[in-house]
Amino acid sequence: MPHRSRNTLRLLFSGLLISLLAACSPLKVLNSLTPGSSFTKTSGIAYGSDPRQRLDVYRPRQAAPGAPVVVFFYGGSWNSGSRSDYDFVGEALASRGMVVVIADYRLYPQVRYPAFLQDGARAVAWTHEHIADFGADPQRLYLMGHSSGAYNAAMLALDPRLLAEVDLTPRIIKGWVGLAGPYDFLPIRNTEVRPVFFYPDSPPDSQPINHVSHDAPPALLMASNDDSLVNPQRNTGGLASKLRAAGVPVQEFYFSRTSHATLVAALSRPLRRLAPVLERISGFVESTAVQ
Repeated sequence: MPHRSRNTLRLLFSGLLISLLAACSPLKVLNSLTPGSSFTKTSGIAYGSDPRQRLDVYRPRQAAPGAPVVVFFYGGSWNSGSRSDYDFVGEALASRGMVVVIADYRLYPQVRYPAFLQDGARAVAWTHEHIADFGADPQRLYLMGHSSGAYNAAMLALDPRLLAEVDLTPRIIKGWVGLAGPYDFLPIRNTEVRPVFFYPDSPPDSQPINHVSHDAPPALLMASNDDSLVNPQRNTGGLASKLRAAGVPVQEFYFSRTSHATLVAALSRPLRRLAPVLERISGFVESTAVQ
């Protein structure tokens, strides 16, 4: 088959799959198309006493000794989400030699800010203490998140008070990756998010952009040009500019064929042609390994 015809078929398949994702439970569809041959999964590890304080570990079947580890936080406006929906993220990163931790955390209305961030800090502390048992190097620890999960990763990387509560500092973080993250969103317009941050008395301390310092770990920030939920110029662009002004290494990419949701979906095998999200993450981890 000619190369152009194969590309056309792939684009048609991607379009059909995106239509299917819109009509069905999108994450379950992606997981159903995720092969399990590249990783082993250890499920339901407790990092706290609450039923929501559980995590899964994805380990490459051919893991190299001292592999990097990525702690991933999913989105959902801090009021929804489950680690079981993100096998495709674990598979993607494991296929590039990374050990992956995907953690649940308590959500609204059970908790409000900053309790879900304190859960994130506990998950990071568990990872730092135990991940060597899974063949990863705790000195090569990265944080990553999508949407509100990218906010969680940003706050843990930028606000040292959070990791201080578990006797750690952001210096243990080799780098962090934010996908379509809200980093500067006051005043809050989303009515579902307002009670999470005590609107109209939302604390300025809740904004990642207010915690930038020259000590922050390197960052990889990605967003979709046509994101209708989280303004990419204000959030990704604004945070990247402030990090650079503070002398923090930051890589910044914007994609035109993805949306807010499909930016993370582009990690899945069927949708990787939408944008080189996985390539950017893999390159970022490799480029920061020697720093």
